[in-house]
Amino acid sequence: MFLKTMMVFAASGLLLLSLPGRAQRRVIEVNVKASSGKLSPTFNTCVGAGRANEGLRADWQQQLAEIKHDAGFRYIRMHGLLTDDMGLYRVDARGQEHYNFQYIDALYDYLLSIHVKPFVELGFMPAALASGDKTIFWWRGNVTPPRSYEKWGNLIKALTAHFTARYGAAEVASWYFEVWNEPNLDGFWTGTQADYFKLYQYAATAIKSVDARYRVGGPATAGAAWIPETIAFCAQNKVPLDFVSTHSYGVNQGFLDEFGTTGTVLSKDAQAISVDVQKNRVEIQQSAMPKLELHYTEWSSSYTPADPTHDSYHQAAYILQKLKQVGSTAQSMSYWVFSDIFEEAGPRAEAFHGGFGLMNTQGIKKPAYFAYQFLNALSPTELRNNDGQSMATTDGKGNVQLLLWDYTRTLPDSINNQQYFVKDLPAKSKGEVVVQVNGLRQGAYVLSISQVGYKRNDAYTSYIEMGSPAQLSKQQVTSLKALATGKPQEKRQVRVSADGRLHLNLPLCENDVYLLKLQAAL
Repeated sequence: MFLKTMMVFAASGLLLLSLPGRAQRRVIEVNVKASSGKLSPTFNTCVGAGRANEGLRADWQQQLAEIKHDAGFRYIRMHGLLTDDMGLYRVDARGQEHYNFQYIDALYDYLLSIHVKPFVELGFMPAALASGDKTIFWWRGNVTPPRSYEKWGNLIKALTAHFTARYGAAEVASWYFEVWNEPNLDGFWTGTQADYFKLYQYAATAIKSVDARYRVGGPATAGAAWIPETIAFCAQNKVPLDFVSTHSYGVNQGFLDEFGTTGTVLSKDAQAISVDVQKNRVEIQQSAMPKLELHYTEWSSSYTPADPTHDSYHQAAYILQKLKQVGSTAQSMSYWVFSDIFEEAGPRAEAFHGGFGLMNTQGIKKPAYFAYQFLNALSPTELRNNDGQSMATTDGKGNVQLLLWDYTRTLPDSINNQQYFVKDLPAKSKGEVVVQVNGLRQGAYVLSISQVGYKRNDAYTSYIEMGSPAQLSKQQVTSLKALATGKPQEKRQVRVSADGRLHLNLPLCENDVYLLKLQAAL
């Protein structure tokens, strides 16, 4: 009787029950007939990739096609489109400029063939146009201002005109053009803020001169910076600005630590990342352009490609928690990145090295991958749900999906990510979660249950159990791939009676993720 009474109170959303002699219970109750509107598409609007030249690799393309199928990403953003390894710009011995679009065409033709649109990042500086020789990364992206802003503008205009001729104005109008990457960091831009604004002005003017409908924005800063300044500059100088963009990561130290040698520490702030997004949204609303789109063109738990938190089962729940907190405050949250085929620090030999990717170099899917695959399995209509760690949806035909998770920060105070997430980390019990779905039609359904967590779609823990070998044999790759497919752990038929209710109890551990799909039987 006590539990029945408490279940009634639970109808408003999340309830934690501390019952005498029983494990803690979390209750989620939704009603199929109670919609809260359309599910926000923020989660799979865009995803990141390392650099453009990597996109010419067959294995990179194969991985992108697979994740496009599973997660539904619609745009992709990457560095290095203008860098010398893409062959775009050169000056001959007589001082004549030459544009060559062949490598970019090969890349963009492929992207569009699998229905992924470019979120065009305009950077870095071609060496023949650069004012200096400072570079970043193993592949030497030049980070200096142009020696001639007029020639910079001409290059961007020629590139935009080429896109228009090749793909059509209607297609290019559906893209985004973002000027540079993280110009507020000395490593990525040797000029001043004023120099960046000049770079932006020439690029934006060039793009709009081809077609006024084309969308251009920036400043693509690190740490949610320069948003008010960028808007003010554009408003005061009548410079086109269709969106603003920036980046945020959930760690407190380790900037540009490409090999993880100084150690990163996952932030204790429960609102890490989402607090930046909310701040930027307020800044936009209080600006001269209060309706601008906001795009987070990079985000993740850590800003080093040598942080094992990226590989751990904890990452799936982390991703879902942050996306839930952000909601529709940003128009996109572009996870950095989809693949460990990523060579900022040079080619990596280790099979799992804490790389940014949702997949490792061999295409083994990390737990983080399934956060996006499960999100993509949700239907367009979201149901009212006050639970802070779940999403419920319906397709309008009586079928229901419920994605739920537990996010628990388990990192001890005395240790950093590189020391902690390389271990076998069994998850502690959080009791159970009680799911009740109301408003269902009477009849038979197929219930499928998919899970991510400790040793559930968790190739990384199995890799650790192998002894964390630097290199994997073909057989080991096949074995690890078979452990991480995202397929349901369980499928069974259930029957809903005339009261229209389905009741389900699930064991819950730290950082577990469940996807429940209830499909009306034919």
